[in-house]
Amino acid sequence: MEMKQAQRLSHFKTGIFADLNEKQLELARAGKKVYNLSVGTPDFEPAPHIVEAVSREAADPKKYVYSLRDLPEMLEAVQAYYKKRFGVDVELDEITSVNGTQEGMGHLGLALTSPGDVAILPNPGYPIFEAGAYLGGAELYFYPLVRDNNFQPDFDAIPEEVAKRAKFMVLSYPYNPVCAVAEPGLYEKAIAFAKKHDVIIIHDNAYSDIIYDGAYGGSFLEHEGAKEVGAEFFSLSKSFNVTGARISFLVGNRKIIDALKLLRTQYDFGMFLPAQYGAIAALTGPLDMVKEQCMEYQKRRDALCGGLRKIGWNVPDAKGTMFTWAPIPPRFSSSREFCMALMEQTGVVCTPGDAFGSLGEGYVRFALTKTVEEIQEVIDVIDQSGILKE
Repeated sequence: MEMKQAQRLSHFKTGIFADLNEKQLELARAGKKVYNLSVGTPDFEPAPHIVEAVSREAADPKKYVYSLRDLPEMLEAVQAYYKKRFGVDVELDEITSVNGTQEGMGHLGLALTSPGDVAILPNPGYPIFEAGAYLGGAELYFYPLVRDNNFQPDFDAIPEEVAKRAKFMVLSYPYNPVCAVAEPGLYEKAIAFAKKHDVIIIHDNAYSDIIYDGAYGGSFLEHEGAKEVGAEFFSLSKSFNVTGARISFLVGNRKIIDALKLLRTQYDFGMFLPAQYGAIAALTGPLDMVKEQCMEYQKRRDALCGGLRKIGWNVPDAKGTMFTWAPIPPRFSSSREFCMALMEQTGVVCTPGDAFGSLGEGYVRFALTKTVEEIQEVIDVIDQSGILKE
């Protein structure tokens, strides 16, 4: 029997990531030291009180049943956290868990869009934004994020015919991969756009706790009228270093929450109970480690961006997220060409910008997942290779 996969899967390509992984293995087999700065997995550990809560509950055989629902205590913890952290009042039925924002965003199109609807997405964009909208059958419209506009959306440039048919628009600040933060007035403009055209705003708020130079990392929902038009994904992965536990929430407009909850009843039986107790511990526990971790990320950013500038590569400081977004050296014709050359000559692995969309071409992304000392070693290796001087 000839097995053919669904046509919709032809939209997705693993391409560059498979190539990067294969090249890393090749270099490792040849005995070359590899510095992997391509994947955004925190190298910090979760706080002991989070590990203790998960471990305690995981030791109870009764906690291995279907959870079927979000624990009221967990919803109350999210509610209290939003009030304490962002000054935002949310009701318990304005919150639902998802097994990571990746999963939540991946199913959002199925919950929100119908044939003929348009999804307004950023370019460069995190791949799941496009994937979720595509799987939901939406037509895709990409708004440009460019350096000359500080990687901010221009709502006035979105065509009227697109806005009229749009069901939702995705925003995300601090934004991976471009490492920008929302400028004053951005969310007010987004809310006005949404009200004018009856468009839902979905904000991915994964990096509000990783923001630099004294800036404030807030919530879309802090702004007047936000809950009328949208919701945001709020993740514990990067702030609390629990990426594998897949703990995230969609918070905001009740109708949006209900739509995703209804969809999830068809394919899910709820978040693993020990993970829910871990979420409660994280959200109700001390936040000192979150702030200290942000300071460490800033030291790494300073070491990487500042170090690269010292050796002749003009890389601007990231304003937020656990990444840096670097324009490729002028003599290279593409992001992929530069990534492969960098790996071959130095063992340093980064992600080509075109993996995030056409406007990512000309950039590469580095993850701040090495210590300051290791980053200094990376700078030395790049400098000694001569790749910036040829």
